Amino acid sequence: MAFDFLKPVSQKVLAHTELLSPQALGHSIYKHTEQEGLPVLAGATFALLGVLESRNAFVKKTSRLNLDEIRIQLYKLMQGNWEQGVLDLGDIEEGETVKDTYFVVREIIAGLLEENIIPVIIGATQDITYPVYRAFDGIKDMVNLVSVDSRFDFGADEELISSNSYMSRIITDKPNNLFNFSNIGYQSYFNAQEEIDLMERLFFDAYRLGEIASDITLAEPALRNAHLVSLDARAIRASEMGMHDAFSPNGFTGREICAITRYAGMGEDISVLGIFEIENNMQSYQLVAQMIWYFMEGHNFRVDESPSDSHPDFTKYIVPCDSEELVFYKSALTSRWWVEVPNLISAHTKSNSAALLPCTEKDYLDACDQNIPERWFKAYKKGFN
Repeated sequence: MAFDFLKPVSQKVLAHTELLSPQALGHSIYKHTEQEGLPVLAGATFALLGVLESRNAFVKKTSRLNLDEIRIQLYKLMQGNWEQGVLDLGDIEEGETVKDTYFVVREIIAGLLEENIIPVIIGATQDITYPVYRAFDGIKDMVNLVSVDSRFDFGADEELISSNSYMSRIITDKPNNLFNFSNIGYQSYFNAQEEIDLMERLFFDAYRLGEIASDITLAEPALRNAHLVSLDARAIRASEMGMHDAFSPNGFTGREICAITRYAGMGEDISVLGIFEIENNMQSYQLVAQMIWYFMEGHNFRVDESPSDSHPDFTKYIVPCDSEELVFYKSALTSRWWVEVPNLISAHTKSNSAALLPCTEKDYLDACDQNIPERWFKAYKKGFN
């Protein structure tokens, strides 16, 4: 069993938990301990999991990620107004080879997915996204991946997999289960024009940092149907992470990144959250802990909705455009919007009804002005491939 490779939560963390307020989150988390072993999986909503593999870092890590301190900062946060079972399964150490680590990660994540438990991965390097993606093999035919990152991480064709090139492997390796890839927060000066062109050719979605920072709600539709969210901490500005090296002066603020993880938790299809490229300092530990807290809170307030013109909670809007007739739905309950994409029937929904693409009110207003939303156009074109 791959779960046998998990290292228990340290005695240091357990001792610190005993000193916390009774209302602290740490008291309600079921922990993998040396004395008690693994907690029971049944009934849990989330499973915390540390991954210490860092040998494929694009820039060599000078120190081991201090997962104990991240746990301490998370455990001391107050329990939210929710009743969701949280497990802490401990950590995956580096295997004899990187492939060994990848195998263990893949098997553990697959086991949790089969139990309908959402893994929350805290990892040293973002290449761990690759084995996490592979964990969906045989479980889900089509996977929507969202990366919160200043870079697309395609890398060079001949380059070995690394934290800056794992996406190339995801796109090219068989079986190819990737249905859609969205990037939130890319910064143009970190990405070659060829990478930006590739995103366009594959009809993937990309949102520049400035675009999201000016209206954080634009991130919500991209995250609504995500199965896997991979977050590179280097997308956060250096001052927010207490860092000087390896981080950029431009990036998301702490408030913005917590809003993004909250939106991720609210997603109706969210199956895995991974937070990677974390560095060792107190400000970083605190922010990562708060991001996880907001993810859990978002999931607690998640509303599963299925728009239809016969449901009283939805209003249907038909917008005639020059070449297409777009059909939008708005929820009276959450004020969220969707738009039909007719030709995604066989590719995504495998049914006789049009796929519903999450969108914004601005997309509807643009359509009313005869401007077809870019996300709709990309999804429409993708259906022919």
